[in-house]
Amino acid sequence: MNLAPLSLNPLPAGTLALRLVSLQAFVLRYPSPVPVRTSFGTMHDRPAVFVRAQAADGAVGWGEIWCNFPACGAEHRARLLDTVIAPLLLAQDFGDPAQASALATRKTDVLTLQSGEPGPIAQVIAGVDLALWDLCARRAGLPLFRLLGGQQARVPVYASGINPDGALQVVRRKHAQGYRAFKLKIGFDDGQDLANLAALRGWLGPEAALMADVNQAWDLSHALTLLPRLAPHRLAWLEEPLRTDSPLTDWQQLHSLSPIALAAGENLIGAARFEQALESQAFGVLQPDIAKWGGVSGCWPVIQKIRAQGKRYCPHYLGAGIGLMASAHVLAAAGGDGMLEVDSNDNPLRSLLAPPLAKLVDGCITLDETPGIGVTPDMEALRRACAAAHASS
Repeated sequence: MNLAPLSLNPLPAGTLALRLVSLQAFVLRYPSPVPVRTSFGTMHDRPAVFVRAQAADGAVGWGEIWCNFPACGAEHRARLLDTVIAPLLLAQDFGDPAQASALATRKTDVLTLQSGEPGPIAQVIAGVDLALWDLCARRAGLPLFRLLGGQQARVPVYASGINPDGALQVVRRKHAQGYRAFKLKIGFDDGQDLANLAALRGWLGPEAALMADVNQAWDLSHALTLLPRLAPHRLAWLEEPLRTDSPLTDWQQLHSLSPIALAAGENLIGAARFEQALESQAFGVLQPDIAKWGGVSGCWPVIQKIRAQGKRYCPHYLGAGIGLMASAHVLAAAGGDGMLEVDSNDNPLRSLLAPPLAKLVDGCITLDETPGIGVTPDMEALRRACAAAHASS
């Protein structure tokens, strides 16, 4: 398999080969002083499920499993790794991480139907896949983006997860930290949403990148009604205005009447769904979440097709630092004009594990040459920080 057709330095034979001896899940929760609101629910703490993979040669890699919802989801996904996915993958030989992900997916196909849990199982496989790619990059002595053939270490970012209450204050604070692009959560109350957009656009000026995320809150009729009122705010994209299971014909109708690019992808599972989305021509921005489906192995071919069609690849991500850094490396390798999503809400499980965020310059981070994703979590230190925060909250 050739995942990195643009690589200047072909990988030595066996660089991606794996025989796993250990797959471990670590669950952490950090209390959130400001709950993160969406149109469908509220996060009162910041959960994370980290995956540690170790190969027979001693190489280690780290990944992250998406677990934001429901509130009990982190522990459930950790148990899925321990009891379902790890037994399928340990003590077997794989030519590369994609082979391991393909086996885990194939072996759980019927289970996902029987259990009704295609999402959680796909998320666990994705998190394991991220750990395996990090492992391979560390073993090769390369940062992940270079292992994938990337050459540009500079990655544009945008501040996301901006709640409807106090939105302008958040944007001002993030702007002072070096952010130059922002995404507001809407889909709560039309009046408040439009007032927030007007305030943000007025403060940012006409050229700054401003986006809005509806989190699937509207139906087609409501979205069409609001389009004329959204247009003056010059949004770079309108994210998930419709439910992800809405007919593609609804998305196409909205696209045909919208002056704003439509964005989606974080809730699509499987290459076939992305193929359909691309074929519909309804989306200007596609946002696969590598910790939610596919990992690197599944999403990389999708990303190549997004880029080949001239669409914008902007990875979705709203978790802790391991998945964020993996997303940054994949975006750097993919190239193009995409931006990395960075949650604007305080979360030490993100900030402590994403060192480039501390050196944000003019809306961009720069990845260094540390092998893999560039960070290794100190689990004991993170546990102590979480315990202290819970004790004081």
